[in-house]
Amino acid sequence: MALARRVRRALTVLVALALVGVGVYIAAVVFNRSDTPVVEGCTALLGDAKQSLATDQAANASLISAIAVRRGLPPRAATIALATAMQESKLRNINYGDGAGPDSRGLFQQRPSQGWGTEAQIMDAVYSTNAFYDGLVKIPGYETLPITDAAQKVQRSGFPQAYAQHEDMGRAFASALTGNSQASLTCTLRKPDAPGDPKTLRSELTAAYGATEASTAGRSVSIPADGTRAWSIAQWAVANAKELAVVRVDVAGHSWIRDGNRGWTESSAPGGVVTIQLAEAP
Repeated sequence: MALARRVRRALTVLVALALVGVGVYIAAVVFNRSDTPVVEGCTALLGDAKQSLATDQAANASLISAIAVRRGLPPRAATIALATAMQESKLRNINYGDGAGPDSRGLFQQRPSQGWGTEAQIMDAVYSTNAFYDGLVKIPGYETLPITDAAQKVQRSGFPQAYAQHEDMGRAFASALTGNSQASLTCTLRKPDAPGDPKTLRSELTAAYGATEASTAGRSVSIPADGTRAWSIAQWAVANAKELAVVRVDVAGHSWIRDGNRGWTESSAPGGVVTIQLAEAP
């Protein structure tokens, strides 16, 4: 009887081990599938520090920075604007007041009652960004002022010291999106669920940078540009890749590739042109 019990226990252990092995195999198959969920977001690297934004925040940051480039403003202006918008609205174009006042609206929480424009104008991100820069450039020496001082002179906030906490984020994304830091902004994204539209991309590009020469071939858009402007446009395209279904960006010996979230890699991409490839139909 004792021998029989030992045999039964041994068989039970062997069956249990076999079941565990099957479970491990199944888990390995499940967790190694190619469609593992992707946590989407964008990062900008400046020095050894990496800053992160959600994809919609990065898209708004790219517009704010592109308008600084369009106006010929220094990267510091974009840094101040990004830190301000992050504090005021979390870099989102919200249609309600978020602490600045009951009638505050938009990226910078500007108020019609304080002469910033109509509510419809303030909710236009291009208008509101230009309105912020219009105020900023009137401040003598704003480029060398602490962010809290420069932002406060424009915004007249009840919490002026709060802007400083967003300076590192502002510097990293402004440097990348004005083209002063190359191949430093990337976004981790899922595969597009719809084809990209070259006409929409060109319209958004014009809204950000003004009239820009561009040519279209199929779902590829090419923009003549070099130097910091080329890198500004290239990283603008990456920051807007989710909304515009961008799958590849080529610029000056580098390519950003969405598939597999490979980010920026060295390539044979020519200088003098930025090429933005949009997704075909899924």
